[in-house]
Amino acid sequence: MGLLQEGTRESRLAALAGGWGVCCSKQERRLQGLLLEPSGNTPVVFAATKCGDCGPGYPTPQEAMKGPREEIVYLPCIYRNTGTEAPDYLATVDVDPKSPQYSQVIHRLPMPHLKDELHHSGWNTCSSCFGDSTKSRNKLVLPSFISSRIYVVDVGTEPRAPKLHKVIEAKDIHEKCGLGTPHTSHCLPTGEVMISTLGDPKGNGKGGFVLLDGETFEVKGTWERPGGSAPMGYDFWYQPRHNVMISTEWAAPNVLRDGFNPADVEAGLYGKHLHVWDWQRHEIVQTLLMPDGHIPLEIRFLHDPAASQGFVGCALSSTIQRTWSVEKVIEVPPKKVKGWMLPEMPGLITDILLSLDDRFLYFNNWLHGDMRQYDISDPKRPRLVGQIFLGGSIVKGGPVQVLEDQELKSQPEPLVVKRLSTPLGFPWCPQMIQLSLDGKRIYVTTSLYSDWDKQFYPDLIREGSVMLQIDVDTVKGGLKLNPNFLVDFGKEPLGPALAHEIRYPGGDCTSDIWL
Repeated sequence: MGLLQEGTRESRLAALAGGWGVCCSKQERRLQGLLLEPSGNTPVVFAATKCGDCGPGYPTPQEAMKGPREEIVYLPCIYRNTGTEAPDYLATVDVDPKSPQYSQVIHRLPMPHLKDELHHSGWNTCSSCFGDSTKSRNKLVLPSFISSRIYVVDVGTEPRAPKLHKVIEAKDIHEKCGLGTPHTSHCLPTGEVMISTLGDPKGNGKGGFVLLDGETFEVKGTWERPGGSAPMGYDFWYQPRHNVMISTEWAAPNVLRDGFNPADVEAGLYGKHLHVWDWQRHEIVQTLLMPDGHIPLEIRFLHDPAASQGFVGCALSSTIQRTWSVEKVIEVPPKKVKGWMLPEMPGLITDILLSLDDRFLYFNNWLHGDMRQYDISDPKRPRLVGQIFLGGSIVKGGPVQVLEDQELKSQPEPLVVKRLSTPLGFPWCPQMIQLSLDGKRIYVTTSLYSDWDKQFYPDLIREGSVMLQIDVDTVKGGLKLNPNFLVDFGKEPLGPALAHEIRYPGGDCTSDIWL
């Protein structure tokens, strides 16, 4: 990774200067201590301070940690594959402990079509445009994993009751970009929105990046150069200060659409690579094979924009790899089991995130059923400091018997959450996670993708997913279930629903990128 890990000083400065785009004037950048001097030996100083009239988000991750406590969250809820003929919807949940509606769905915004499979979401603008006072984080961008539509939701006019702002039809994306199956959405420092895609309109694994105008949400074309592609393009993270972006792989849409087939892994149809992009030139400059990294999904750079490393969670191999060089730093060993589809069960790491101070890494094992907290003060040597089981496939009394376990002495007990004197036991497990700005609370949902939910957790399809909240010890480390918080999406008005990724109105640990 020597090509981009350091890079020339000139290339890094040019990338950052270009990345600011329309977001900050020269005067505003000087006020923030972010103006870069062109002289070859002049130190680069990024001492961010407050500007007069600022735009969305926060000047630094440290300032973001001082932001207000979250009061509501948004999350997509899916009906595809559940048997309920109703459109997916955006749920607004009250998470203010002082509110009489605490841990309740207070609003539902249905989409105008069926079977979209809403998945991940992003903002029209974020902290990468902090210096532009003309911008406001008031639109949530919702790509549809199956239909390839993109919904833009107005959350600024009435935050507790969002409304649909615009629908970008799949035809527009297919014709202008030659892409389909959109996944991750990030706002860019230019004021645009970029969305990764897994494939082309026919479901092949070409992949790429759709570029939207951040004001009109018109499809502008692809971010990558003509002829370029992001194979099986699942997730991505960028950092202009280092002139780098890295994208990950899942699989071609046609391979994963109807469920998981282990034979497809043996046939090489699932991802094993990271793609390193030149941020200025919009092209791949290096592809990294990960021998111990089957299905690299979520990637998170350290929030400190001066840092030149991050982590990627590899689902099937259940490893955490440190980037930009590929270095395995965490491995969850598989468990030998009886009564499951394979003789060994991987953890299946599905979501990861980093605290805003870059001290803790969190991830979920969707099959084993636990959430973990690692101290990454030394990124090369993460240290496990917190773990909690929330369900999963190996719970005691379930159909799976663990024959050999390198980590546990016995199978974990099923989780029981008491709410309104009604016990609710469930065999499900943590999937998507979001951390509060101050790092003290984690919200977690249990649905991965409806076709895989149906295959691995049929009870999830019948009974709906849940949303839980975990209290975090930010001093010594440690995770503890909040017994007073439970959102049961099995009791939704139209029937059990599958809740997925979580967003806070003011930004969060996985949507904000600093320059």
